[in-house]
Amino acid sequence: MLSVNSSIFFHSTFVLTGLEENDPNNIWISILICSLYGVMTLGNISILYIIKTEPNLHSPMYYFLFVLAVTDLALSMTTMPTMFSVFLLGSKEIHIDACLCQVYFLNVFTIVESGVLLAMSVDRFIAIWNPLRYVSILSKSMALRIGLFIALRAITLVLPEPLLDRQLPFCLNNVLTHAWCLHQEIIKLACADVKVHSYYGLFVVSIMISDAIMVVLSYMVILRVVLRIASQGERSTTLSTCVSHIMAVFLFYVPRIFLSVLHRFSNVVSPLTYKVLAFTFYLLPPLMNPIIYCIKNKQLRTKYVQHFRKLMVSWMVLFKLPSMFPG
Repeated sequence: MLSVNSSIFFHSTFVLTGLEENDPNNIWISILICSLYGVMTLGNISILYIIKTEPNLHSPMYYFLFVLAVTDLALSMTTMPTMFSVFLLGSKEIHIDACLCQVYFLNVFTIVESGVLLAMSVDRFIAIWNPLRYVSILSKSMALRIGLFIALRAITLVLPEPLLDRQLPFCLNNVLTHAWCLHQEIIKLACADVKVHSYYGLFVVSIMISDAIMVVLSYMVILRVVLRIASQGERSTTLSTCVSHIMAVFLFYVPRIFLSVLHRFSNVVSPLTYKVLAFTFYLLPPLMNPIIYCIKNKQLRTKYVQHFRKLMVSWMVLFKLPSMFPG
């Protein structure tokens, strides 16, 4: 829909796109995306259920993992409506207000996840550096205060972005590259000076980069502490507790920062590259985090197997099937 002002057309809607227009494989891509969302949702809900129902997992490390799973769910649920609309329903138009709302929540949950990953790295640092005082330093109340600070930081930090973008006139091409709205793309379509908007977007990204740097520094200190441990077995055990978090950090920061840099400083990269990177960032971490933590965290993996076994036994009793778990 367009409005007319002084013979200039101003857009009130944007057009979202999929991977490739008129691609005969789009139906299979839609099925794949739906399957990934289903697995992601089931995996994160499983993490939430296990942590909530197991008293042994009520510690700061698992509280942060609980918040990470909630954030992954929220992040994926923010992209899900437009993703399904584009790939399943073929409806690609989105009103500017809905678009900016999606931008706001995408960036809020992104900053929240960045803060949670930083908090988890600090948690591992304290647990390895001073294990005897771990409980007293990272108490439940302290973990709660950290969580509130992370949420408030994200909410207030991102709020100016959509407010600034809403003041822009959009009279250029209104077709976006992705199946959801991104701040970097929206400001490119404005027919006005967007320096302030671009600089503020870079400021938000710089907060994530500073989080990433602090995560790297914390693990450098952790590595230094671990190398002082005399026993090779103790070194391996200590480092294994950090592997899952390092993998989650890599999956989160690398595609996100690379995507932001490409959007702002590169004019030669194909749109398909942007799309693949965006899919990687917004779908892969929420999908892989539950898998990584269940595989690498022995305590969580044990509880997950126990709950899965109970669930299977219940279904077998319900449908009067022969038991697959003798004894």
